[in-house]
Amino acid sequence: MSRQETPRPIRGTQDIFGAEAEAFAFVVETFERVRKLYRFRRVEMPVFEKTEVFARSLGETTDVVSKEMYSFDDRGGESLTLRPEFTAGIARAYLTDGWQQYSPLKVATHGPLFRYERPQKGRYRQFHQIDAEIIGAGEPQADVELLCMADQLLKELGIADGVTLQLNTLGDADSRDSWRVALVAYFQSCRHELSEDSQDRLERNPLRILDSKDPRDKVFVADAPRIDDYLTPEAEDFFSAVTAGLDAAGVEYTRMDKLVRGLDYYRHTAFEFITDRLGAQGTVLGGGRYDGLMESLGGAPTPAVGWAAGIERLAMLVGERDAAPLDVAIIPLGSAAELHGAGILATLRGHGICADMDFRGNMKKRMQRANNSGASVAVIIGDDELAKGVANVKDLIGGDQAEAPLVDICDHVFGLLSRQGRSIPVR
Repeated sequence: MSRQETPRPIRGTQDIFGAEAEAFAFVVETFERVRKLYRFRRVEMPVFEKTEVFARSLGETTDVVSKEMYSFDDRGGESLTLRPEFTAGIARAYLTDGWQQYSPLKVATHGPLFRYERPQKGRYRQFHQIDAEIIGAGEPQADVELLCMADQLLKELGIADGVTLQLNTLGDADSRDSWRVALVAYFQSCRHELSEDSQDRLERNPLRILDSKDPRDKVFVADAPRIDDYLTPEAEDFFSAVTAGLDAAGVEYTRMDKLVRGLDYYRHTAFEFITDRLGAQGTVLGGGRYDGLMESLGGAPTPAVGWAAGIERLAMLVGERDAAPLDVAIIPLGSAAELHGAGILATLRGHGICADMDFRGNMKKRMQRANNSGASVAVIIGDDELAKGVANVKDLIGGDQAEAPLVDICDHVFGLLSRQGRSIPVR
């Protein structure tokens, strides 16, 4: 019988292992710690929703909905879609699950998302994001809260250097409408000199022209009308409150008046944290205020603001990380010693000590692996030690070795680790 060929992974997916997986986990663990500091509630969202949730929230004409969603009919004939982002599903849950009673609601989540797009550095068809949202708060302090949280996250990840917060205001509905009219009139005058994508955007989404990277567009974008010329007094006051809050919190930012969000329900604050360390794809975290989203899903007008960041891209900035260092290596010689070793492992781990025991190998190989792992202590148990009721405890940092009674072995190990400077958790 011929051996079958092993199936290959799907293009745009990834298997994460070793130092890369440790960096990925570090991003998630840091995010979880920071979101607790800010008292954001953890939520878990379905991986798929009714297609209309994303079609109505993101817009039928957007690239995500028209080109990038993984949609399928289930056995009941209903169209479902693997989530391409978190916000729409969270908004749906806010309306359908009675979360309005907790308003203003601060929630955070992380997990896989799916988009059918061209895979490139740091971008995959199955990718992962962290996400934070404040729903039901129309005050500028909510925007400040989220921006401070994002800033602290990047600092605690150790990647804040070389990352710049770019900030803009889209104004309120009146400001945005006036600005949109001015942009359409301006770009109509040079329509035939714009890129094909921007000519299409002029009809559907003129603000997105300001985002264009095409050299043909950049010439005209430079002189396009600025949002500041169309801000209402209320919108000016809102943005001033946001920037004042950031100044008070010590969060540095750069005003970027061409930074936009194309969908009509976006209002006021828009922001991106940008780096030059990831090539052309420089955004590591982005978000804004989306006060009109709930209405697109059939809800009452509800202010909201949020951000998301790609875990893969943050992990790339973090760099490869080693696994947690091993504190204690158990070196058993024989099956009876392995049983004693299993009991010692359970006690050590129960006290928060990272301990391990190899499955196979002679004394020399096991000691070599213990040294290579960076372990601080080795506990050696053989037939001779069992007959005497002791174990040999070796300080792998200082080199000393001494016998200790098996009944007190864990206390002996705790004492040695403490002398090495290891803090022993109290249980």
